[in-house]
Amino acid sequence: MSKGKQTKTSFKQKQFLSTTRPLEMLHMDLFGPSRTMSIGGNYYGLVVVDDFSRYTWTLFLVTKDQAFSAFMKLAKIIQNEKNCSIAAIKTDHGREFQNENFEMFCEKFGIQHNFSAPRTPQQNEVVERKNRALEEIARTLLNETNFPKYLWADAVNTACYVLNRVLIRPILKKTPYELFKGRKPNISHFRVFGCKCFILNNGKDNLGNSKADEGIFLGYSSQSHAYRAYNKRTMLIEETVHITFDETNQKMQDKHKNSADDEETRRLQKLTEIVEEQNKELDTAELDTAKRETVEWRVPRNLSLDNVIGQINKGVSTRNSLNLLCEHMAFVSQIEPKTVQEALNDSNWISVMQEELNQFTEMMCGA
Repeated sequence: MSKGKQTKTSFKQKQFLSTTRPLEMLHMDLFGPSRTMSIGGNYYGLVVVDDFSRYTWTLFLVTKDQAFSAFMKLAKIIQNEKNCSIAAIKTDHGREFQNENFEMFCEKFGIQHNFSAPRTPQQNEVVERKNRALEEIARTLLNETNFPKYLWADAVNTACYVLNRVLIRPILKKTPYELFKGRKPNISHFRVFGCKCFILNNGKDNLGNSKADEGIFLGYSSQSHAYRAYNKRTMLIEETVHITFDETNQKMQDKHKNSADDEETRRLQKLTEIVEEQNKELDTAELDTAKRETVEWRVPRNLSLDNVIGQINKGVSTRNSLNLLCEHMAFVSQIEPKTVQEALNDSNWISVMQEELNQFTEMMCGA
């Protein structure tokens, strides 16, 4: 019976903390490859999540085998920042994590490398869910702003930057930034992704150009307190603090404009329908008048009705109409002849033909 009723094991959510400090456990996962190369030439993204604070780092790679070198650089930076060492890491069985380099690195620094069970991403759900959230937010940002797909890395970086400062750790009731940095985040510098901005032109060639260049806001710098923006004049992505933003919702303005245009279109369409209905009524009245004029023939005063052959209300019959009438005339016998001689000697047929010929002669004479 068990062979036909075997199901997957359920995974319940934890209601307690597994770690007590930052860097005690790091969850890692890789997403990609992207169908479109980013503007920096990358195809993959390495997501690292701290288990205690849920603070997240995103590292972008050209190939999967760069995962170890990228993690090693990040590990040195965050260990020096927190003045504590990494106790353990948790990954899946991907070859970018389960290899000789990671094994030697963990043995050298005494780091415990935990793996999730094969084909069981639920055991590494902390980074799996974060990975999914980053991808969906980045996809939404690009679709909402109609940006090209090669800016996906900037969208993912912006999503990670914002989530670290706005999400609340369910049990501790604090943001990841506050738990990892030890202070509350400042979000007053947040701007609308993809909004129009103006970048100060402080270069040496600013004499012949305007003092500001128009650009597009792309996110926040990870190495300095600056904004990242695309300069339309130089066609480069710059990091600067000398920038002003125009965050007016252009889509809402376009929506109101389209609503006004639709209202005007409906009004003109209704007016057009009224005019067409009036023209239709006029055409109908003119047609009725023309029919009456056609049926009611006027008789001149100096013309005697005795000289008119046929019925005057039928109008004029031309020779062409009579010729067409003759083409459709048929002479039908009342009996079915057996031979040709009987058909020629049929008196009924001869009388019918004679009567039809007389009528045709009268009509021709009247025309």
